[in-house]
Amino acid sequence: MAGIELVLNPNKISYIVIEFNFYTMDLTEFIIRLLLSAGAVFLSAKLLSGVKVDSYGQAIVVAIVLGLINAVVKPILVFLTIPITIITLGLFLLVINALMIMLVDKLLKGFAVKSFWWAFFFSIILSVLNAILQSLF
Repeated sequence: MAGIELVLNPNKISYIVIEFNFYTMDLTEFIIRLLLSAGAVFLSAKLLSGVKVDSYGQAIVVAIVLGLINAVVKPILVFLTIPITIITLGLFLLVINALMIMLVDKLLKGFAVKSFWWAFFFSIILSVLNAILQSLF
């Protein structure tokens, strides 16, 4: 179970327990989710003229790299931008998503995003498609 347990004594804090339970999945589920994410990347790119993915294989690479960047870089940016995220009621997270996509664009050949706004709309469409596809499987 994930969470923090705080056990109080009337005079002092007795102890604090912090537990982390990471979601685990088997290899088959991982591959299915990866292919669904790649499909969402490929379809999102087809819907927007300002985003280009060379092939479905490249969409798989984009999905992997985007997943890694979202796991490593995004939490740092989210933490550093907490004040502006609170002020904008969470809408600034859309900007962070667009920046992550622009970073993937800079890292990979075969994936191109014309501008920040194309990355912004791509991130929205990608999030919606991913949510729909992941809920189906």
